Amino acid sequence: MNPIQWTDQTFVNGPASSNSIKVRKHFVKYIDLAKQDLELWLEFNGVPLKWHYPIGVLFDLFLPDISLPWVITARFDKFPDNEILHCPSREAVESHFMSSVKEADALKHRGQVISVMQKKDHNQLWLGLQNDKFDQFWAINKKLMEMASGESEFKHIPIRFYCGNNAFIQKLIRPINDDGKRKTLRAVIEDIFPTEYSNLRIVTQGIEPSEETPIQWMSEHLSYPDNFLHLIVLSNF
Repeated sequence: MNPIQWTDQTFVNGPASSNSIKVRKHFVKYIDLAKQDLELWLEFNGVPLKWHYPIGVLFDLFLPDISLPWVITARFDKFPDNEILHCPSREAVESHFMSSVKEADALKHRGQVISVMQKKDHNQLWLGLQNDKFDQFWAINKKLMEMASGESEFKHIPIRFYCGNNAFIQKLIRPINDDGKRKTLRAVIEDIFPTEYSNLRIVTQGIEPSEETPIQWMSEHLSYPDNFLHLIVLSNF
C-alpha cells in the first residue's frame, strides 16, 4: 500500500476482528487492483496486531505508546505469517469467538450451559456482539455468567495473562483457597509469577484493580465478551 494523502478519517470501535471488514471497505478504493484481494492486516508501531485478541487487550498492551485517537496502519500485502493468524473470513472470526466461549464455559460450568443452548442462541450471542446490540448479546451471555444451581463460585476461572507481545499464559485457577475463602488477585498473581510478583502491576479493561479483589468477582464483572478475564502484566521498572 503506497502512502496516500486524504482528508477524510475513519473512526471505529469494537472487536478488532469485526472491524476488519469496515476498514477494508473504506480503504480498498486506494489499493492497487492487483492487491485488492489480498488479506488485510493491521499494524501499530511496526508490530502486527493479533486480530483474535479483544481490542481492549491490544489497547492495554500498547497503552504507553498510544495517543488518542489510536492511529493504526492497515496493510494489504506482505502478510506476517509467522507473527499473526490468518483471518480468511467472517466465519473464521465467529468460529474463534465461539470456541473461546465454549472453553470458558467448560472451565466455569463443565460445559453444562453452552451444551444445552440451541444454534439460535449461539447466533444471537454472536450477532449481538457483532452488531453492538448489548441487550441481544446479554440475553444469552447472562446465562453463561450465572452460577450453577447450589454454587456460589465458578468451578474454575477463565483467565489469560499477557506479558508484552509474547503468547499469553493460561493456567487452571480455582476461585477459592483451600480454606474455603475467595482467592484474591494478589494470591493468583503470586501463584503464577512467584519471583516477580512484587514488581508487577495488573491492568484489565483499562484499569488497575485492587490486589485484594476476589478473582471470582473479577470474572463476573470484568470478563470480556468471550467470558475470559484478560489481564495485562506490566513491570514496575
